[in-house]
Amino acid sequence: MTGNRISRRHALLGTAAVAGAVGTGGSASADAVARPRGGYARNVEVVGYSDLDHRPGFKMAVREKRGRWYLYLGHFWHSGWTVLDVTRPARPEVAAFVPGPENTWTLQVDLSGDLMVTALEQIFPNFGGDPAAPFEDGIYLWDIADPVRPRRLGHYRTGGTGTHRNLYPGGRYVHLAAGMPGYRGNIYVILDIADPANPVEAGRWWVPGQHESEPSSQPRAAQDGHLDSPNPCCSAGHDVSLHGPPYVVGDLAYLPYGGAGLVVLDIADVSRPRQVGHLSFSPPFHSRFGVHGVLPLPERGIAFANSESVTYAEGPAHHASIVDISDPANPYLLSLFPEPVPPPGAAYPDFATRGGWRGPHNMNHHQHHPDVQPQGGLFYLAHFNAGLRVYDVSNTRLVREVGYFLPPEPTRRYGPMPADKLVLQTEDVVVDRRGYIYITDKNQGVWILRYTGPKPTVG
Repeated sequence: MTGNRISRRHALLGTAAVAGAVGTGGSASADAVARPRGGYARNVEVVGYSDLDHRPGFKMAVREKRGRWYLYLGHFWHSGWTVLDVTRPARPEVAAFVPGPENTWTLQVDLSGDLMVTALEQIFPNFGGDPAAPFEDGIYLWDIADPVRPRRLGHYRTGGTGTHRNLYPGGRYVHLAAGMPGYRGNIYVILDIADPANPVEAGRWWVPGQHESEPSSQPRAAQDGHLDSPNPCCSAGHDVSLHGPPYVVGDLAYLPYGGAGLVVLDIADVSRPRQVGHLSFSPPFHSRFGVHGVLPLPERGIAFANSESVTYAEGPAHHASIVDISDPANPYLLSLFPEPVPPPGAAYPDFATRGGWRGPHNMNHHQHHPDVQPQGGLFYLAHFNAGLRVYDVSNTRLVREVGYFLPPEPTRRYGPMPADKLVLQTEDVVVDRRGYIYITDKNQGVWILRYTGPKPTVG
């Protein structure tokens, strides 16, 4: 399939499991349900699908344990976490669902070895949250030595809105994007989990002006209520906010700090993080989530960064980019990713106006996981209403798109987003070291894919 619409026959790709998985969590036979309709692909093939027992997933983490493969997922519209057995990617099976606390977002998971960290957060109003409803905040810590029976070890409470996206690369510290009392937007908190049953704060850092005792660091437009986003979502509407995850390599932490840009900290003394570098993206790019995610590769002297646009067809431009971090004190922009182009035969002229949120969202982030495909010449990016995009990044000055997958449009609305049209919204992507690609959607299950195009090399 090279740029062609996926037919019903091609959707199965000879596995007989994709159709059987739709609507059944991956346990039915091939003729149990209707095959998926529509979709487009180039150099990407469908391997399997699970509807996750009708609980659309969000953030994911993957691991192998004793020869079996497990995908751990948070959820958009359901509080709790799913363990999906993906040992046979063509026939994924829901192995467990662990219920979470009521009125609480349980979007994000990270893990290292037998320890898993899951985020707890107040649900944004435009995602159906009730600001007056009680909720759990912070993180849970879990023992996952038994992969399908997580056992809760501890709970850290922020006392504020909770945590959004966190990093646990193993060892003693968890790195949080945390809504703490007394601050505008999320800040960086380093959590000591030497005793997982009793986690304690080890250090914190914030952009000057975030603390309520300081003059606001928020852009003037945000303070006046004239945002580049029509949605009062995310970090209580603050542009200067750590979206996360803070990404730590050695003694340096790279922070995707929304309207404050990319921030580099020295955390050799975790009790006193110290800023060493900064790169602004807003302007010219939009301020709300001006830097949404960052993946540093210091051994190559580069970092991948992207924004998140929540403005539908309005507002300033978004970006996905490569940054030179060979000198962490002086990062600079190397290149921008090309914008996705609608596939031949699509009924829309561009992705900005086709409905739903558009632009880049999440990347194959968990490079600290031994079971995640190491970042090489291919870069995988979830691109909201443009589906999964695959790029050749072997030439960091000239990024080229080499593949894509647009799932069939969702047919059932599980939650209020996207607020305009019910269109695909590809949210997250993880690629395991076997080469299987997992993507989630606001109103669908998990698609399991494989890249089939040319594979570049990195010199």
